[in-house]
Amino acid sequence: MTKVAQGAHKDRQYWLVKSEPDTFSFDDLWNSPGRTVHWDGVRNFQARNYLRDEMKKGDLVFFYHSGANPGIVGIAEVVREGYPDHTALDPKHPHYDPKSKKESPLWFMVDIHAVERFARPIPLSEMRTKPELEGMQLLRKGNRLSVQKVGAAEWNAVLALAKSAAGD
Repeated sequence: MTKVAQGAHKDRQYWLVKSEPDTFSFDDLWNSPGRTVHWDGVRNFQARNYLRDEMKKGDLVFFYHSGANPGIVGIAEVVREGYPDHTALDPKHPHYDPKSKKESPLWFMVDIHAVERFARPIPLSEMRTKPELEGMQLLRKGNRLSVQKVGAAEWNAVLALAKSAAGD
């Protein structure tokens, strides 16, 4: 584990972002210039509010692959706080939203930087067996939010799974 992943920071918050690996995977993030991308295309108001109002530079983020083999595959860090999502303004972009205007943006994004790739994915099925994770938003029935808060105790429990998986 990196010091960033383990280090306590009194104002740090923890998050989880979901992506279909066929659309954008952790490998895509890892191989991006500077291992950094803008996290665009979020079109849910609650998730948008997290991006716009709550995610701060230095917060840590679990990167979760949804789809056929769901699980947490790595850690990223927020390196730029919420700003307008330009993809909403581009009529040729798949994330275009005609209701969003440059002078009154509807959608926001943050920049994230890949910090650490786990030795193996931490499967959703394994997380469901851990009592310390039973309150995790990800594990609640019907939860499909693509940006979620993660509590500090949940963060540490997932890190412990990743560390034990790596043989540490």
